[in-house]
Amino acid sequence: MRPVRMNVAVRASGVAVRYGEIVALGPSDFVIEKGGVTAVIGPNGSGKSTLLNVIAGLVEPSAGSVEIDVAPGRLAYVMQSTKVNENLPVTVREVVAMGRYATLGPYRPMGPTDREAVEAAMERLDLTDLAGRHLHDLSGGQRQRVLVAQGLAQDHDLLLLDEPLTGLDIVTAQAIDQVIHNERSDGCTVIMTTHDLSEARSADNVILLAGRVVASGPPAKVLTEESLVEAYGPTLLHVERGRVFLDDPAHSPVAGRHSHQQRSIHTESDPSERHGR
Repeated sequence: MRPVRMNVAVRASGVAVRYGEIVALGPSDFVIEKGGVTAVIGPNGSGKSTLLNVIAGLVEPSAGSVEIDVAPGRLAYVMQSTKVNENLPVTVREVVAMGRYATLGPYRPMGPTDREAVEAAMERLDLTDLAGRHLHDLSGGQRQRVLVAQGLAQDHDLLLLDEPLTGLDIVTAQAIDQVIHNERSDGCTVIMTTHDLSEARSADNVILLAGRVVASGPPAKVLTEESLVEAYGPTLLHVERGRVFLDDPAHSPVAGRHSHQQRSIHTESDPSERHGR
């Protein structure tokens, strides 16, 4: 990846990803400016995780280029929570401390600055009381907080989050949502995938995917009825009185989960709906 100048964090030109005969991401162009929250949205299997993997440098594009303006070791990537090996005797503090590995390099012990970063990350996600617990003893929401804390413990200017709010309990979702707000306020660039239209509507910028980038830019420009129907198709998307409803059975709301997230938005621009992210 080549560095990009000015106020741009990421610039993609004709970037595409193939796995053999499978096209994971068709040729796409987009620009992500520094210091804001960019929501990557699209139906299941549209290429959202692939896009994050390309930005993180974990996947080499089959075509095109991605330019990224971030110093080595200052990109943090929080992937989706996965099932924990029940036989892995690792504590919350140890998992969060892994976020310091990029700064420490191999075989170097943690110093005071590293330990302070770990403790601060756990405090931000309300994990201090769980520091000595084994990861496999935690709930799914608690584990997700641990993974986000691991990303925060790393020195970073660019934070990638793969569906950080999907299916979480209210307490966990609010804690992570607050972290996203604070990261933006601190000048960090945040790129997060999501299935929720209202979450995308409240971001600074949106990348809409459907196997390729359908549209990118401010929410009012991207989340139009025309673009959403192109990405989701008429089966999943319904329009009623100027409001778009998303019917995505793979990510349906669950009772007791984060109530902020909605699957409907007004397609017209309404600044009063933004909550300052």
